[in-house]
Amino acid sequence: MKEDWYFLDSGHLDGAINMALDECLLNWHSKRIIPPTLRFYGWNNPTLSAGQFQKVHRSINFAAIQNYQCQFVRRLTGGSAVLHDDELTYSIVVSEDHPAIPTSIREAYHILSKGLYEGYKNLGIQVDYAYPDRESSRENTAVCFEKAAFYEMVVDGKKLSGNAQTRKNGVLLQHGSIPMSMNIDMLYNLFQFPSEKIKQRKREAFKTKAITINELTNKNHTYDMMKAAFLEGFKIGLNISLHPFELNENQWDEVHHLAETKYRSDDWNFKRMVKEPIKDA
Repeated sequence: MKEDWYFLDSGHLDGAINMALDECLLNWHSKRIIPPTLRFYGWNNPTLSAGQFQKVHRSINFAAIQNYQCQFVRRLTGGSAVLHDDELTYSIVVSEDHPAIPTSIREAYHILSKGLYEGYKNLGIQVDYAYPDRESSRENTAVCFEKAAFYEMVVDGKKLSGNAQTRKNGVLLQHGSIPMSMNIDMLYNLFQFPSEKIKQRKREAFKTKAITINELTNKNHTYDMMKAAFLEGFKIGLNISLHPFELNENQWDEVHHLAETKYRSDDWNFKRMVKEPIKDA
């Protein structure tokens, strides 16, 4: 029997609002206000999101972010920085004690990625799961799409989507970026490198490590096309029924308050120090 989940299509929003809404969904599910929920969204402007524990001053070129008129926000989840632009972004909130959710972060990725697998299939793209070897798993990079984590989607070894996960208040939050296209020049200009030569070398190598949907299919996709494919993909992959959900006025007020007090604050985005063990993937 299929389980009933909520589905929220919040459209294209500001970066701080997007991150605040994901956290609010986590909190509301923790308080049993909403059931497990799948959300799709986009970004009003190109936005670089950094992982919660990422050291941004050493890796990110903030002058370039300003020049490109990008936004910058720190995520609640871990991982490396992601440039959100021409993409469909998804998030899932579901209880840690849900019978279908393994305690292992890696295995939980495997379960939830089944929705992505089916979504790509709906677009005519046959993907594989990534199984990084020990050496590549240890590789450090500030750029998310430079390496695939376990059970992320790849085609011929090239990464197609980036995902991050955290667990808080008994709830698992996973969100991910599914690019239709990617501005690689802008992406690499947003990061700091020891020299221009090293940056150019990494940018060229990126083409062997990642690929986008439009490149694979030789077709320009839209947000609505992606939404249709992945909505059905998650229904099939997770064996769920999805019911439309809209926020009420009080819930939107809560989202905006969290965005202003946390996700637009310098304390969260730039000055936050790690004072706790890292649980995020």
